[in-house]
Amino acid sequence: MAERVVPEGQRRRRRPTKQGAVLSERLIIDTALRLVTQHGADALSVRRLGTALGADPSSLYRYFRNTDDLLLRLADEFIGLAQEGFTPSGDWRADLRDMGLRIHGVYVENPQVALLAAHRTTGRAHETAAVEKILGILRGAGFPDPTAVRLYHAFVDQALAFAALDAAAQALPTPAREADEEVWLSSYGRLPPDTHPNVAATFPLLAADMRDSGYPFALDLMLEAAEARLRG
Repeated sequence: MAERVVPEGQRRRRRPTKQGAVLSERLIIDTALRLVTQHGADALSVRRLGTALGADPSSLYRYFRNTDDLLLRLADEFIGLAQEGFTPSGDWRADLRDMGLRIHGVYVENPQVALLAAHRTTGRAHETAAVEKILGILRGAGFPDPTAVRLYHAFVDQALAFAALDAAAQALPTPAREADEEVWLSSYGRLPPDTHPNVAATFPLLAADMRDSGYPFALDLMLEAAEARLRG
């Protein structure tokens, strides 16, 4: 796509698309999300979007500079979804835990989008609002600014890293995902205690725990460490 976005007031398509809808930024975003969810990263192309919308692909230039511009808009959309319904309680640990689980959860529920967008920085409205909220929680808890910034960095990177990891597992074809899960039973369950005493001793717990994401426990460890630093 060329970089020639039309000002917002001039964007409205005068004629409906072949599907009878009027082209809009919202329609393009929803369609792009559906295509990526169904077909993965390769679906995010001008040609496929135009076909799905029933519109000339060149008409997308009126809304987005290029496919990366659209991707960043999708990424910001998901940051916004993570904040929907969030109400600060005044307990900084509870609020950060809630925010972290929301960020992680919205990406894991949409793994194809997570693989494309979890590592991007959008600089857009939803992202800047999230940065403001998280820093506000940390500074309001009493962390000095240098510590608040470092904790913000670690907190967000942890949430997004686990989101990308867990989303990648969710995005695997079902046979591959089930085969990976079976390894904990078929391989680790057969390791003898004379060669792998620690695996053998913890195997039932290990096999059960590895079925789920390690993020909630890792998040709690981070928040406990942050609280200890605040008290110290």
